[in-house]
This record gives sequence, C-alpha cells and structure tokens, in this order.
Amino acid sequence: MIKFLDLQKINLEYQQEIEAKLIDVFRSGWYLMGKELFGFEANLANYIGAKHTIGVANGLDALRLILRGYIELGVMSPGDEIIVPSNTYIASILAISDNGLIPVLVEPEINTYNIDISKIQEKITPKTKGILLVHLQGRVVFSDQLKELAHQHHLKIIEDNAQAIGAEWNDIKSGNLGDAAGFSFYPGKNLGALGDAGAVTTNDDDLAKTIRALANYGSNQKYVNIYKGLNSRLDEIQAAVLDIKLKYIDRENESRRIIAQRFINEITHPDIILPEYPENEKEHVWHVFVIRSSRRDELQAYLTENGVQTLIHYPIPPHQQEAYKEWENLSFPISEKIHQEVLSLPISSVMEEKDLSTIIKVINKF
Repeated sequence: MIKFLDLQKINLEYQQEIEAKLIDVFRSGWYLMGKELFGFEANLANYIGAKHTIGVANGLDALRLILRGYIELGVMSPGDEIIVPSNTYIASILAISDNGLIPVLVEPEINTYNIDISKIQEKITPKTKGILLVHLQGRVVFSDQLKELAHQHHLKIIEDNAQAIGAEWNDIKSGNLGDAAGFSFYPGKNLGALGDAGAVTTNDDDLAKTIRALANYGSNQKYVNIYKGLNSRLDEIQAAVLDIKLKYIDRENESRRIIAQRFINEITHPDIILPEYPENEKEHVWHVFVIRSSRRDELQAYLTENGVQTLIHYPIPPHQQEAYKEWENLSFPISEKIHQEVLSLPISSVMEEKDLSTIIKVINKF
C-alpha cells in the first residue's frame, strides 16, 4: 500500500538533529517557556517577515486567541460578524463561534477552492468586523481588491495559515499578508511537530502582548492575571523540533511542487478534474493534492483496491454539520459540490519516483 502520508519517513530525514536536540532539552531541565520556544518564535517571525510570533498549543487555539485578543482590545465584541469560507475545515469556524462571534459563510471559487473574494462585499454588514481567510490546501488567497475592501470597511484580515506555510503572494509570505495569522503544526502539516503545536504571527504590538498573556492564564506577570485566560503554550520539545524542520521548509515545499506538476501533466483521465497549478508557483505549497470526480467514492475504492491510500478533505461541509444545526436550511451549492467530489492523493517530500508513477498509472486506468 502506498501510504497517504508516511510521517515516520518524513521525520527520519532529520533523525540525527532531532534526537540530539531532544536529548539537549531533556537534560536542560527546562521544558516550558525557555530558549527553544523563544528561538523558534524569533526564527519563524524572521522567516514569515512578521514582527511577532507567539507559540501556542495548536492551530485552533491560534485562531481563537487572535479573535479573543481583538475582543479584549475592544476591536470586536461578542455578536459581531466574521466572514469565513463555507468550505473550510471546521476549526476556522469553531474559533469564531467559540468567542461569541458570528460566522458568515461565503462560497469558494470552484477552481481554487479558496474564498471567492468577489462575493465578500455583499456579505458585509454594519456588524462585520473581520475576514478570516483560509489558504486552503496550501494555496494563497489574497488580492489588492481584498485589501481595499478591508480598509474601506475597517475590517481586520485574519489568516488561517494552517496549510500554507512558505506560500507567497507578491513576494510576501502567507502569515504576513493580513493583520494576524494562525498556524497549525499538526504532525501532517508541511511543517509538522511531533504532536499538537501552533503559533500566531502579527505586526501589531498590542495584539501580540494581549495574546501572549491570554495564552498564559491571562497573565504577563506570574500570579497577576489581567484576563480570564487559558493555558495554550508551545512546549520546549515541540519548539525545538519545529525549529530544526523550519530550516528545510522551502526544500520540502519545492519537492511537493515537483510532484504536483507531474500529477497535473500526466493524469489524463477524463473523469478527473485536476487542481490549477498557479502561474506564480510560489502561491501554492501543495499541503494536499486534491482532485475532483463525480465518481469520487468509486474512484477511492478502486485506488484502495490497487494499493493507493487516499483521504477526503472534507466529506461534510460546515453548514451540514450537526454542531451547526442552525444552518441546516442554508444552501451553498459550490461548497456542497466540492465536498461531494474531492479526493486527496498522496503527496510528500519523501514520495518515491516509483510510487508517484504507480499512482498516475493506476488513476489513468480507472
């Protein structure tokens, strides 16, 4: 079976460096809020081009804390609206509703799967306070039109950059395009930890200070709590591992681009809809390679039978989830079509040439 993602093989690429660093952290006796965290935060900020990085426990917390930070600063209030794509992973929406804010769903563009920027204006009301962009599947979504729209309506642009670290728009890295960004370093991400991990990036001094306090029990000074905060800290072990792997992220992303280009050039089956390869290749880091087919379930079963493991990202759109049953009467036909047809093929920096060729051959014989 060709694995969808061989995490063991990916991490063994850096075995010597990781094992040596883990021993260092173990022997140091310092496991939280130490030099490994601060070193990784500084290096990630430098890589993204942002002024501040705050390491947190996971990607959902990163987004939750950004929105909570804006509430504490008086920029937003419970009941305000945040625009978000209707086909995103549920975490993007959970972060909004968890803060008492109202998610306002906008359909994606069918060819990129990212939010359709041209449809945002019609969803803006006097209660709209932000746009939560999701760089889905590793492809950046941004434009001058979006920037102008946000400026005109005094909206914060928040990036869900869980899937697109290293991607660029006009030579600016994702995570530094808007006002703040949330990162996930879940093990399967292009930059993956050995467990849960996340981060926030921003150029806003006040927001960074507020988030850092919120993530540490609402405290900037031990035993002095200025907010009703939470415990969401990136530990020394995960920070150390991520700092090692950050050095190689551009190489990892480039290997994914090469695989994606081969898939697009060589998969020729008429029932398969391939993703776009952007004119500027730096706009995409191919966290997942997603094809579409009206025969999706049949195709997935066929690939499994022929030794190719695939996944569906994601089978149920947010507005059809029981958690948001208040939306059960809403219709988002583009999202629904995407969720019914998408299938993710194996793609990673350690994929072997023979496996890549096998996947292409098997699909073309479907």
